[in-house]
Amino acid sequence: MATVHHRYATVQGRRLFYREAGPADAPALVLLHGFPTSSFMFRELIPALADRYHVIAPDHLGFGLSDAPPAEEFGYTFDALADLTAGLLDQLGVSRYAIYVQDYGAPVGWRLALNDPGAITAIITQSGNGYEAGFVQDFWGFVWDFHREQTPEAEKAVLAGLTLDAIKWQYLHGVPDETLVSPDTWHHDHALVSRPGNDRVQLALLLDYATNLPLYPRLHEYLREHRPPVLAVWGRNDEIFGPEGARAFADDVPDARIHLLDGGHFLLESHLADVARLIRDFL
Repeated sequence: MATVHHRYATVQGRRLFYREAGPADAPALVLLHGFPTSSFMFRELIPALADRYHVIAPDHLGFGLSDAPPAEEFGYTFDALADLTAGLLDQLGVSRYAIYVQDYGAPVGWRLALNDPGAITAIITQSGNGYEAGFVQDFWGFVWDFHREQTPEAEKAVLAGLTLDAIKWQYLHGVPDETLVSPDTWHHDHALVSRPGNDRVQLALLLDYATNLPLYPRLHEYLREHRPPVLAVWGRNDEIFGPEGARAFADDVPDARIHLLDGGHFLLESHLADVARLIRDFL
């Protein structure tokens, strides 16, 4: 079993937590988590890959065990999260790496790729959306309402996504056997996003999510021009980013490997062994 290190680094004056495992001279794999979780979502995947890869999994600012400065003090945007991630990788001397993106990790990863195309050796996307086809409208409708107008009603609707029940739903929907998913997951995430002032942090990022759709054409051009190897491994029952979002990667990378498993949004909780095998075969 690989040894996993739990570390902190100061980047641009902010303290970031990250998990790291594997030989420093092995090919690097950077795991980028989504909302509302942290590198905790990769706690079992990291040792499953670290015998062969140098695995790095940071907590985004405002998430997990990283600093969470108030939204009034720090401008939370996906550009800012990507800059902090790039700064961390630079400190660690990692200049070439594959990325695994999930949920919010996708817009962070896409910015890393667009800002430095030569750095990316491969892309693994697990409900890491890059196409309009991936949005499940029943879920995203209230977010689009919030983008159009920040009324108290719209704000209340999006803040409901921070409740324990809403986070639990993210983990359990679409999972045929819910007993495979540990309750530690939603309780852990809820405790950390419930830190004082973090609701404003999450509102700021959700509002900035509107910048991601206009980025998609640039992402598609990057995929066509640079042709990075792509593995899309997705829960076919995901009610946040649907399976059409996985299939769409083949539009721009015709040899992309597309795998739809019988799970939901947090596929690692129910299909860890399958995902780890697919990643190892792919890389």
